Amino acid sequence: MTNYLIRRIIQMFFVIMLAALFTYFLFTVSPGGPLAGIQQQQRRITREDLARLRANYELDLYWPIRFSRWLIGVPSGPIVIGGRELFADTPVGCYLPRDRQVVIQDGQQVVIPAGCDDYVYLSEIPKLHPAVKSSRGILRGDFGLSTVVRAGRPVWDEIMSRLPATLELMIISTLLSFLLGIPIGIYSAIKQYSRFDYTFTTISFIGSAMPTFFFGLLLILLFTVFPSMLQNTFPWLPHLPPGSRLAVRPYEVAPWLPRVTPGTALDHFLHLLMPVGVLTFFYMATWSRFVRSSMLEVLRQDYVRTARAKGLYERVVIVKHALRNALIPFVTVAVLTIPGFFAGAIITETVFAWPGMGRLYYDALTRSDWPIALAFIFVTALLTVIATLLGDVLYTIVDPRIKYS
Repeated sequence: MTNYLIRRIIQMFFVIMLAALFTYFLFTVSPGGPLAGIQQQQRRITREDLARLRANYELDLYWPIRFSRWLIGVPSGPIVIGGRELFADTPVGCYLPRDRQVVIQDGQQVVIPAGCDDYVYLSEIPKLHPAVKSSRGILRGDFGLSTVVRAGRPVWDEIMSRLPATLELMIISTLLSFLLGIPIGIYSAIKQYSRFDYTFTTISFIGSAMPTFFFGLLLILLFTVFPSMLQNTFPWLPHLPPGSRLAVRPYEVAPWLPRVTPGTALDHFLHLLMPVGVLTFFYMATWSRFVRSSMLEVLRQDYVRTARAKGLYERVVIVKHALRNALIPFVTVAVLTIPGFFAGAIITETVFAWPGMGRLYYDALTRSDWPIALAFIFVTALLTVIATLLGDVLYTIVDPRIKYS
């Protein structure tokens, strides 16, 4: 087991490094970026001003150098050995790039090829990119500064401010989906082809197939928009807040309910209802189908028939013999929900304006805040490989027949 864990940890390290490398490369070559809006106004900005802005976001450095600085915080200047600076004159970027131009000289077209008019050398990094504005590397716990969403604020501080909202939403939704989905899946397997099984199988298919953004918008229409439109006809009809985590001013849900004060437990509960409902319905449908199929497979095993032939009560057969073995694959798969506790539900949080990690990632992508987006993907990838390893370890605990040599 020890040798297996060592091998897996080494594999995890390489997987994380490759994921970080390819993610950074894709962000580099993708259109947009922090200067996307400024570059569209080239008539109003000089090359020198644009070069200073590029240097402010370290876009004047070649992308492998930027990746190295983002990952481990080096190079931060020339290598100093024995008081001597090595590789100080090595170019590591282009401060003033030149686009391909066609000009007229002496009545003839002259093509000026694209290139660089002013290179960035290793010795210039401390001056152009001082340590106070640069990241010490994500492997050292420094994710850099936000460039757009919260310009100048450390990315990790922004993540920590959004994480509690995501944890609250995801933990409640996951627990409710487990409490509802597992019993439904077990009973559907026991009562296969019954009316109960057909009913919840249909509901599960609907929950799995319906996009979360559609279900979220449907709930907003049913519980917020329509009750507000029908307020004159049905004044008693309650209407829920459409989004956010807390209200900013007092509001009324229904005439027969007390006025809700912002920041109270009731206000918090009302804002949780719809996003939690969407996620619980989606996850419950998935888990109930998974448990049902696993339970049906176990119920056909010989040891279950043997237990029944011995005259054991059906409840004992189901709980002690069938359920324990049916939940073995479920436990290992359920561990993969751990990354979701950090990543959140991007679509659901966006629909309901929930100020969590999913909404932060959406804002970072749409507004080209690459430091936040890269930090989000890196931490999610790290939690994913950790959850996968934890699932393998749990598999040996819940099923002692499995041995890793």
